[in-house]
Amino acid sequence: MRRKLGITIIDIYITRKFLGTFFFSIALILTIAVIFDFSEKIDNFLAHDARLIDILTKYYLNFVPYFAVLFSSLFTFVSVIYFTSRMAYRTEFIAIISNGMSFNRILVPYLFSAMVIAIFSFILSDYVIPDSNRIRLEFEETYYHSSPQRVTERNIHRQIQPGVYIYMESYSTTSDLGHRFSMEKYEDGILISKLMSDYVKWDTATDKWMIRNYYIREIGEYTEKVTSGARIDTSLAFHPSDFKRRMNFMETMSIRELSEYIVQLKMLGESNVKAYQIEKNKRFAFPFSSFILTLIGVSVSSRKVKGGIGMQLGIGLMVAFSYLLFMQFSSQFAINGSLHPVVAVWMPNLVFSFIAIFLYRLAPK
Repeated sequence: MRRKLGITIIDIYITRKFLGTFFFSIALILTIAVIFDFSEKIDNFLAHDARLIDILTKYYLNFVPYFAVLFSSLFTFVSVIYFTSRMAYRTEFIAIISNGMSFNRILVPYLFSAMVIAIFSFILSDYVIPDSNRIRLEFEETYYHSSPQRVTERNIHRQIQPGVYIYMESYSTTSDLGHRFSMEKYEDGILISKLMSDYVKWDTATDKWMIRNYYIREIGEYTEKVTSGARIDTSLAFHPSDFKRRMNFMETMSIRELSEYIVQLKMLGESNVKAYQIEKNKRFAFPFSSFILTLIGVSVSSRKVKGGIGMQLGIGLMVAFSYLLFMQFSSQFAINGSLHPVVAVWMPNLVFSFIAIFLYRLAPK
């Protein structure tokens, strides 16, 4: 069967070494991460009377998948560097190639293992982590964050439904109060109504918006009607919770949910839509990086060099962190600048693909 599939003992050996080292190193770093996180948050957990069973099942059980995917690219690379450099140090590559297996053929089990890690990462990030993050973040809001997020947003422009736009000079999430509120309605691009008021406030008793000191202009084809008053209670197509979501809210959505939410944000005219587009594209780019970093790792560590394994591990860590920093910088340029989110997320993969090809050509064959 192995002969028919072209599988050799070397393939099994490299795959077992690769995946074994990867999962062991991920388990080790997650254990360390849990210990440090627990030591940092234990005071808050105790202050909010969190039960140990809830800490373990609702928080740390859902903490592990998120950070496993977060560290997957880094430890894919470290795993390849570590066990491949050990093989090179013991001259195993010379023996393998001397027995007729080409360097390109040696890459097959590496790329197969990278594919397993990429699929593992993608399935976790889209099918498991959104739900687990929802539970983890709810737990943090209850037992870790001492108070809800308090923000005063300024110069808010939104389309709350097709043809209906609102503006607020400022909005306080503490008091659910928006100053200098206005709302415009358009039909076929023509303004038909405009409401202006001193402020708008959410009334928890009626679950409606209370608009104070308002006047409304209703514009007809040949007429114009103006009404005013001290107070009006009305339902509007937005809620105070829309202003209180932390940015990590995006981590609780699958790719399909992110796509739908991006469409909704574009309709509302939200300025932070790029952050959600970046998150969506990262779900594809991060798993793909496993192939690139694996090829770089094999090319760098498949030769025996002066300085031993330590030197190769150092080079590997430098390249891995360079990739992560590049990804972070390009994402920030997209959020705060004019760089397109797709370009920002895939640019590090493109650049490091050229580096991988260059190093592969230099690798001993």
